[in-house]
Amino acid sequence: MGDQKEMIRRWIKQNRGKGIRLLKKLVQEPSLQGNEGSSQAIVIEKCRELGLEIDIWEPNGTTLLNHPYFVSPRNNFMNSPNVVGVLKGSGGGKSLLLNGHIDVVPEGDKANWEYDPYSAEVKDGKLYGRGSTDMKGGNVALLLALEAIKEMGIRLKGDVIFQSVIEEESGGAGTLAAILKGYKADGAIIPEPTNMKIFPKQQGSLWFKVHVRGRSAHGGTRYEGVSAIEKSMIVIKHLLKLEMIRNASISDPLYNNTPIPVPINIGKINGGNWPSSVPDLVTIEGRMGVAPEETIDNAKTEMNKWLRKLPEIDPWFLDYPVELDWFGARWVPGTIDPEHELLHLLRKSFKEVKETEPVIEASPWGTDGGLLTAVGEIPTLVFGPGTTEVAHYPNEYIELDRMFEVAEIIACTILAWCEVSED
Repeated sequence: MGDQKEMIRRWIKQNRGKGIRLLKKLVQEPSLQGNEGSSQAIVIEKCRELGLEIDIWEPNGTTLLNHPYFVSPRNNFMNSPNVVGVLKGSGGGKSLLLNGHIDVVPEGDKANWEYDPYSAEVKDGKLYGRGSTDMKGGNVALLLALEAIKEMGIRLKGDVIFQSVIEEESGGAGTLAAILKGYKADGAIIPEPTNMKIFPKQQGSLWFKVHVRGRSAHGGTRYEGVSAIEKSMIVIKHLLKLEMIRNASISDPLYNNTPIPVPINIGKINGGNWPSSVPDLVTIEGRMGVAPEETIDNAKTEMNKWLRKLPEIDPWFLDYPVELDWFGARWVPGTIDPEHELLHLLRKSFKEVKETEPVIEASPWGTDGGLLTAVGEIPTLVFGPGTTEVAHYPNEYIELDRMFEVAEIIACTILAWCEVSED
């Protein structure tokens, strides 16, 4: 296998230009939610070039709507196809699923970008643009790994299933649709922007709303009312105490470098309607982190019980209890056995390519890996070339050298996991 790995290394080095051109084409297509079709057309063309068995379909919103893990702001996926390409093995080896999402978040104010967000400008070894790091660079790394194996004439025993899915940024409807269509494997890798760290555990998360009641009055006699804004300060302090308690119970060494493993983030507050009135309603919106080994239902129950303790702090909440709603996006937590063979092989491939040990941590954010684990029952690792700190930010970029290194590492992992056929 050593000669084959060297062949792959040489091929990737010689085809850097091809990889950069493919990434530029993908980044130049703004694959925002509901507009993924043009980017997927590029992926389809590449899968055909590689001779993969291709499956293209627009997920059935009606079917997904009835599934307990479905989350999306829409149920019509017209012009938002999933794409799957399968490299068939000769048989007798383990299968591997390579899952990447094609959707990107909005670019925001273009005035904050040094280059146009869809220019795919290349400068100083970096390619700039929305989706470059999250996660079209990771997807290109997957395709380069498969192309290197094909071009070198290497035949695998196990199947490799490449997926370019929609809707990850809204909670994973694309990956859920692929699982329900029957796409499963013995293991999976997702090349999200991990700074080339390996994440065997993925945090989940939930969006929530807390409605805090007050009693309105004229601002000149505010003492006759009860300010919902002031009561909301008590609620926020209470929520942050829950965050402290939940995180104090986490002793997993994979979180040693993460100051707050599962945060409770207050992201939005809305309340009051007139400066001279005492506000009678405030709505707090936030995100609750869910630990990798925890269930979503457990996290919901814990927060609900905690908010019911508010009357112990302030009797106001006895007659005017807060209302808790769960809404919007949701990511399922996931974990893999720390002794799993796929993790062992990925670590080994990383060390062979980079000549150093990889950093192994728990993910600080959710991915589609939780769905692959919980619904698909597929052991899943998250490992990719993108730069975590610039995902979703203006001037998003990817370091191109990292993309090619990940392509080589994943190709070597494929050879070891799926095994090479002697035929």
